Amino acid sequence: MNDSARGGFRGRGLGALGYLALGLTATAAFLGSLCLGSVSLTFPEVLKALGAKFFGLQGVDPISIAIVWQLRLARSLLAAVAGAALSASGAVLQGLFRNPLADPYSMGVSAGASLGAVIAMVTGFSTGLSFVGAVEISSFFGALAASFLVYLTARVSRRISPTAALLLAGAAVGSFVSAVVALIVTFNDKDLHSVFYWMLGGFGGKGWKDLATAAPAAAISLAGALFLSRPLDVLAAGEETAGTLGLDVSLLRRLAVLAASLGAAAAVAAGGVIGFVGLLGPHFARLIVGPLHRRLIPLSAISGAVLLMTADALARSVAAPLELPVGIVTAFIGAPVFLHLLGRTGQGTTV
Repeated sequence: MNDSARGGFRGRGLGALGYLALGLTATAAFLGSLCLGSVSLTFPEVLKALGAKFFGLQGVDPISIAIVWQLRLARSLLAAVAGAALSASGAVLQGLFRNPLADPYSMGVSAGASLGAVIAMVTGFSTGLSFVGAVEISSFFGALAASFLVYLTARVSRRISPTAALLLAGAAVGSFVSAVVALIVTFNDKDLHSVFYWMLGGFGGKGWKDLATAAPAAAISLAGALFLSRPLDVLAAGEETAGTLGLDVSLLRRLAVLAASLGAAAAVAAGGVIGFVGLLGPHFARLIVGPLHRRLIPLSAISGAVLLMTADALARSVAAPLELPVGIVTAFIGAPVFLHLLGRTGQGTTV
């Protein structure tokens, strides 16, 4: 039985109980992220703190309420939003390039978004808009520019396989962007700390305002990804076959890049450069529901949210009171999986 058939069987066999289990897993990850930190809270303490605000529950420790509502709740929700945006973007890019190794990080999209954000940070650029900031706007255009550059570079190559060309182009663009960021920091050393923190990724100090900024862009990106789910399924048969079936491949390519870039920009604006989430989320989702994008994209978003909430909780608890950058945690998890997927792809198998 081929991979597509097995994937379709998995998707049909998941059922209501499977989706219920996924929902419970996401809820457990969310509540767990509210428990962990430099000050650990128990599940009952977290539930009571939430109940004190939602239902006016009396007799709750005010310190627990402050920790949950002022320090962790918005941060955990922001990590979930960023993880969902990155993972859904990864699913779109993997479908577009028909390559399970593609994601916003390895494709250079996250690096481009980071460059745009860093430029906005060191230049003091302002949009004058109340609903979106300069960092978010610059992140989007940086992600868009990087994604197009990677794609065009990979398309030019005729001597190596598309998969290898894509990976090499992403690595080259990422290296170039890193050099540009280093050059910017060299001439703006007063911003070294903020830029360094941005490049490592993290949600420390983030709050409700950051969530209100990132959530709409992430929601639009996810809606766009869902809208493209059926065309991406058609594209899986190959560009020539998809074209003969009436699919406008060029338009699909542009829309997919826009949706993935917006998701990556929202995530980078929320928490800096965080690698491997866009790779791992779709991979885990594909193991459960198979390759059909109408199932794969929503589950990828859930997987990415769970992964990044868990990574953020670990980052602020494993070395407490020291807080680790989230990008370090995801790299420790994602790098071995990436090497495993690279080995399987090199052997001509699919994920």
